[in-house]
Amino acid sequence: MNQRNRRMLPSVLLAGVMALTAILSGCGNDTEGKGNKEPDQTVAEGTGASNGMKDGKYDPPITISYLRPWGSDVKFKSGEDEDNNVHTKWVHDKFGIDLKNKWISPSTNNAFETKLRLSLATNEEMPDIISYRGEINLVRELIDSGKFIDAGELFDKYASQTWKDAVNEDPSVWYPFMQDGKRIGIPILDYAYNGDPVMWIREDWMKKLNLSAPKTLADLEKVMDAFTNQDPDGNGKKDTFGLAIGFKNWINTWMSDAGWVFGAFGTMPNQWNKTADNKLEYGTVTAGAKQALGTLQSWMSKGYLPTQAGLYDEVKATEDFTAGKAGIVVGPHWMPAWPLEDVKKNNKDAQYKAYPIPTGPDGKAGRHGTPNVNGAILINKDMEHPEAFFAYQNYLFEQYANPPVGGEFEHGLAEGYDWVMADGKPVTDAAHTGGYAPEKYTLTFDGARIPSLMMQTLSKLADGGEAVTPFEKKIKSGSPQSMLEAAKIVMSQKDTVLPAMFTGAPTPTMQTSNDILQKMEKDIVSQIIYNKVPLDDFDKFVEKWKAAGGDKITEEVNEWYQSVSGGAK
Repeated sequence: MNQRNRRMLPSVLLAGVMALTAILSGCGNDTEGKGNKEPDQTVAEGTGASNGMKDGKYDPPITISYLRPWGSDVKFKSGEDEDNNVHTKWVHDKFGIDLKNKWISPSTNNAFETKLRLSLATNEEMPDIISYRGEINLVRELIDSGKFIDAGELFDKYASQTWKDAVNEDPSVWYPFMQDGKRIGIPILDYAYNGDPVMWIREDWMKKLNLSAPKTLADLEKVMDAFTNQDPDGNGKKDTFGLAIGFKNWINTWMSDAGWVFGAFGTMPNQWNKTADNKLEYGTVTAGAKQALGTLQSWMSKGYLPTQAGLYDEVKATEDFTAGKAGIVVGPHWMPAWPLEDVKKNNKDAQYKAYPIPTGPDGKAGRHGTPNVNGAILINKDMEHPEAFFAYQNYLFEQYANPPVGGEFEHGLAEGYDWVMADGKPVTDAAHTGGYAPEKYTLTFDGARIPSLMMQTLSKLADGGEAVTPFEKKIKSGSPQSMLEAAKIVMSQKDTVLPAMFTGAPTPTMQTSNDILQKMEKDIVSQIIYNKVPLDDFDKFVEKWKAAGGDKITEEVNEWYQSVSGGAK
């Protein structure tokens, strides 16, 4: 029931199956025991410089032990591995810090989570740092263990201004990792709006049928009707339809999304939304949700939606668009990179274009938002030099997140890995580099990201702005015009975002009642859309949902929200 937490899970695109024995592998890298020392009080704020550092480098070197899941997408050169690679060598040479995995476990098949939970259960010594993106429940278990320090205080003291400014773009990134008003976990930042949807439409079909850009749901219905009934592909068959959607998993999802239909009626399903009186309500049980389901029911009855939508996941639903069956799909700005170009495999003359999310009867438009956070850093209470982590991460924020001209990371993190010189010029494409990505070796998985930077850059380039900075040049080289234009649309509608407001661990009643409530929710959504029950049965569902734990969960969610929103700095 917490859509935002589901989006923190590792990418569904990562492939690979690991043997069961991998769960217990990599146990031999334990670090030496640490003293129970207080952080060095002489550290200069925002610099990471301390008594143990000379010219920004520890002398003698120190070790930071850590744990993080290692995904199947992390690729090493021959002779390198998780503990010994171009990045660990750079950290040693630059800071006098040796990064050492306490043990190594893959991210697949919950191997990392299983091993870490076993370590917690047997009260094993934790490493200096745990970097994690995945289950919010596991993050809460780590926080509840009491083994990790109030990292918020350390962040206030040691983080650079650039890093602080990046976090402050959305202070709610702290909320999932708070306890009793304390910021135990440091949020790992991601690019803002990266998964926010736009409407992708077959532009060649629009031109052929002489259709105008749809601005409202009413306009959109005219387009969908034409795509369904006027043979847009010209094959003489009635084998096309309007909108590619799939709701096997959820109605509000990352691709082939239909949450925007609910947004047109002022709500967002499968998540907790903020009301005008600063309280949280579950989007699927609102009056707006009933109106949206009625709309989808109408569209299904008119043939605008695929009859198999209830069986399609996000990728399968999108295949209707790339196969030339559907004329519209809703999803992120980056879909030209994958999978939209596949439509041209079936029709070389196919064209598609991004359009804004349409408005509803009252002029409202709404879409789900992309959280600015995708994981957390936890710092051991017994870490001898916590300021060392900040020295490392501050540098990445200052020099890598938006690298300066002439800076160390102007072209990438490591020459010969994510960039090489070819014909006297730096290039970053995988054909030249071999696809190595040293940012994936870092403690925070992506090096450092400033949430607003990506979409601001894409929007600037879409407007014809010159790529001046190294970051802008890198983005321009890898972004087709269709992606730039879509990003500009995303930003033009940023005020329509309905963010998921509950980002905590499951409440007590969620733990006992979620399964039945989610089944009730999915059943009513499917039955109404397929017109198996009348729309007014939605009201009976809401009553049952509230009585079966929904009211209690609403109370608990609001207690959580008041605790974090009142205690966050």
